[in-house]
Amino acid sequence: MTNHTSAVRRSMVLIVLALVIGAVPALTVRASADVTPLAQAQAKIKHVIFITQENRSFDNYFGTYPGADGIPMVNGVPTVCVPDPLHRTCIKPFKSTRDVSVGGPHGALDAAADIDRGKMDGFIKQAEISLLCTNPAPRCNGEALVDNMAYYDGKSIPNYWKYATYEVLADHFFEPIDSWSLPSHLWQLSAWSALCTSSSDPFSCKNDIALGNSFTSDLPRNHNFAWTDITYLLYKHSVSWKYYVVPGYQPDCENSHAMSCSPIDQNSKTPGIWNPLPSFTDVKQDGQLGNIQPVDNYYQDAQNGTLPAVSWIVPSRGVSEHPGGQIKQGMAYVTSLINAVMRGPDWNSTAIFLSWDDWGGYYDHVHPPKYDGNSYGIRVPMLLISPWARIGYIDHRTLSDDSFLKFIEDLYMGGSRLDPTTDGRPDPRPNVREAASWTNDLLPEFNFNFSSPRPPWPQPLYPKTDLVG
Repeated sequence: MTNHTSAVRRSMVLIVLALVIGAVPALTVRASADVTPLAQAQAKIKHVIFITQENRSFDNYFGTYPGADGIPMVNGVPTVCVPDPLHRTCIKPFKSTRDVSVGGPHGALDAAADIDRGKMDGFIKQAEISLLCTNPAPRCNGEALVDNMAYYDGKSIPNYWKYATYEVLADHFFEPIDSWSLPSHLWQLSAWSALCTSSSDPFSCKNDIALGNSFTSDLPRNHNFAWTDITYLLYKHSVSWKYYVVPGYQPDCENSHAMSCSPIDQNSKTPGIWNPLPSFTDVKQDGQLGNIQPVDNYYQDAQNGTLPAVSWIVPSRGVSEHPGGQIKQGMAYVTSLINAVMRGPDWNSTAIFLSWDDWGGYYDHVHPPKYDGNSYGIRVPMLLISPWARIGYIDHRTLSDDSFLKFIEDLYMGGSRLDPTTDGRPDPRPNVREAASWTNDLLPEFNFNFSSPRPPWPQPLYPKTDLVG
């Protein structure tokens, strides 16, 4: 399919979808020249929700999305082929319909090996190393081994592709750190990942992107996060927040290089990889532990119109889309979260950002940029869903979770930063990424010139899909 044909088809889809949903206002009103986009956002966005799913690269979910920076192809055939050292061949990205996939190892060392100094060719090799594939064996053959080279499309994950079609898709959104889930979640909340020797002294914390890369089962629960996270600034500026946790099992192993492990309990009261806030000293000092709540409270808040200004929502294993879990179940869960807002009274003033915490060992062809000593990780999908989102917009700018923090700080706190020289709680973080020139803001993804917010368009939890198994 040519680029022109793809563009025409995409335009037709947008028009048809808009007519079906009936959500495009016939009249728009231009803002006056003296009203800035930030001022418009501050007037219209009162609730920001961050939904974080698990372990998918951009190419894995949107590598064939029209107009996006996807898998390099000619006439629909991938032009890239990643080496398979065990079988002395190479594997091209391929379309999959497997509902449950294996992925690959995804620790800091795996990220470096997958990226391979920009060649982006270590994915299969790392999977074979993780599975101890030193000799041919059944588990080291077939699609199950190389499914980290697979991609899905609109027939597989229709709800996600519809969000991209009608809302905003970012195709250069990178994991904030080239590592695994725990550093990524820490970065989303604090713009840093560190190892501390004291819970009372932030200056005992040292930069650490791997955090050992292999934990015993109790270390995350006893770990000290003594540096400053974003909830400190939210509390200081009287901005409401909640961190909603799906109870069940943690989505992944505490050894990031492992491909399987025994399940570990998770709920809003258990500190862990996907619920790190109970281990932050400032959260305890500010008396904010009660803001970490079970996900049932989110559905109730969405229904009652009592959502806080800032929400984070993290999944359990069964709905996380983490390799080993069902994609359909994860998509249904995410759809239920978005539908809850769309059907509630807060929709008109809400911005939902949906992203995945790391690449999960799945192939991606884009070399992550390096701006400072802590390199960005491999690309992950990111979607904005809002009545004020630009329609069918693909954001090609470089973004990361740093942009999430910048958005919160600009929207609610007058541009205050997690800056040890100004935030009132010094720590030894190496820099302030939200203030860096390379950290782009998220305001261009919005169109606040609509005469009114676009109506909601909830989707079915279980749409028709070609996923099997």
